[in-house]
Amino acid sequence: MKLLHLGLSAAATLLLPAVSQAQSAVDLYNMNRPDLRGTARFMSMGGAFTALGGDLSSLNQNPAGIGIYRSSELGLTLNLDFQSSSATAQGNKTEENQTKFSFNNFGYVGTMPLNSTGLQSISWGATYSRVASFDRINSGRIGNLAGASLSNYIAAMSNTGGYYPDSQAPDGLLFGDNYNPYLDGNAGWLDILAFQGYVTNDTYSSDGFSGFQGLMGEGTTGSAWFKTREKGYVDEYSFNIGGNVNDVVYWGVGIGVTDMDYKALTQYGENLDNAYITAKRIAPDQNGDEVYELTNGTADYALTSHLHSSGSGFNFKFGVIVKPINELRLGFAVHTPTWYQMTDTYWGAIDYNYMPSDNSIYTSSLNGNVITDEGYTGSFDYNMRSPWRMMFGIAGVIGKQGLISADYEYRGNNVMQSSDVDGYTYEDVKSDVKTYYKGTHIFRLGGELRVTPQLSLRVGYSYETSPVKKQAENDGEFIWTAGTNPSYTFDRHTQYVTAGLGYRFSSFYVDLAYVNKQRETTYHAFTPLIVGGSTLQGSPSAKIKDNNNQVVLSFGYKF
Repeated sequence: MKLLHLGLSAAATLLLPAVSQAQSAVDLYNMNRPDLRGTARFMSMGGAFTALGGDLSSLNQNPAGIGIYRSSELGLTLNLDFQSSSATAQGNKTEENQTKFSFNNFGYVGTMPLNSTGLQSISWGATYSRVASFDRINSGRIGNLAGASLSNYIAAMSNTGGYYPDSQAPDGLLFGDNYNPYLDGNAGWLDILAFQGYVTNDTYSSDGFSGFQGLMGEGTTGSAWFKTREKGYVDEYSFNIGGNVNDVVYWGVGIGVTDMDYKALTQYGENLDNAYITAKRIAPDQNGDEVYELTNGTADYALTSHLHSSGSGFNFKFGVIVKPINELRLGFAVHTPTWYQMTDTYWGAIDYNYMPSDNSIYTSSLNGNVITDEGYTGSFDYNMRSPWRMMFGIAGVIGKQGLISADYEYRGNNVMQSSDVDGYTYEDVKSDVKTYYKGTHIFRLGGELRVTPQLSLRVGYSYETSPVKKQAENDGEFIWTAGTNPSYTFDRHTQYVTAGLGYRFSSFYVDLAYVNKQRETTYHAFTPLIVGGSTLQGSPSAKIKDNNNQVVLSFGYKF
């Protein structure tokens, strides 16, 4: 046990910088990934509208699309999302389901014909759009930890931090009513909770305190379980203006005001046999004091973490659509980063129950729970910048019978975080983003066939490549997290298969879309510890597949 404990400590010492209360790279990146969302027509064609325009969703994609309008429009879109998630680990499969309802889009576009040489018309518009949804729930069970335990990981972190088992601030892991580690200490709540909940234990030699060790040692076996529930959204209020130059060039500019709210409740627990636990002896010492010491037994504990991230921001969009001939359209748009002001709050708790093997010497069990919010809640204010986005599109128009469109989008990995007070950039977080992530490529295809002057049929497809670098995806990097949650997820590729129809009568229209979204994700309970290319402790993980089915309804009026 001591050899394993020392090895993990060495790994952490070699790899870890100082503990930071800043948001982590994985959280920042996951909060800045937009969905395929918009009107039913837009979604049924896979979102391939960069070169098409003429839709309320253009205000969030290519603002030049507003210049295509020949008349004014008022529209509303509703979304019903049937979400299904399955997690598979070592042959164990667990499924979760939920249904969510939302408003995808509501907007207005006004058009004023100029009938002049050059500029033919001016259009302006405003929309509310839900551009991303964080709603997701998954759970699973890992049957064999294979020597990897959260307790050992935290022990290594505590040793790296140079913390002590007593309350000597700023590096003690015992806190009282007047001790707030967010303000008074260097130790994080995860280290404190683990020590208070006997998940990590202090050890001593003839020279005194020698460090912390976890529950997993030689001969320890066990399993784990996890559950994650995420909810929230990114809403954008877009304000655009654009125009039509000689029915050949269409231009547009816009500003987006965003509102973000993200909540995550994560749970991870381990059930260990032959663990190295703390137990209380039945007999007190010669002074009559209670005696606690390490022995073998069973250990059942669970870590619960809550994170709430909220804030607002703004961005700018620029775009152009060129129609060299009536049958061909070319589109280009660029989105600046969204600059956010954010606030995070978080808390954590550990529930524990330990049962010694020898009940003739030790009391039957040691159980209880510890929580961070004994008068204090973790809070952190910061600025965040999302990646740049750039998109190209080409569309062919087949008379009045139909059209086909293709898009390519590139989204960078330049997510940044800085202090909201002095603008200091967290270079470690910026570096982590570059280490874990790469640019994302998105391909979109869409087609529409007008069966009658009133009825149209539509199909679409969208594919988004994995944003995660292979080294990080394959457990080749130490992954930093923040707050009291050591777990993280890495999304792989995401694809959408879409279809729909539209009906026009007089100045009114109704559009219906079906959207199937499939996404693959890897869940990690905590980071692997790696030294010199060798994994000293692995990362318990599970493969998650999301299969969401959406029914989208839009209706509106053109005048």
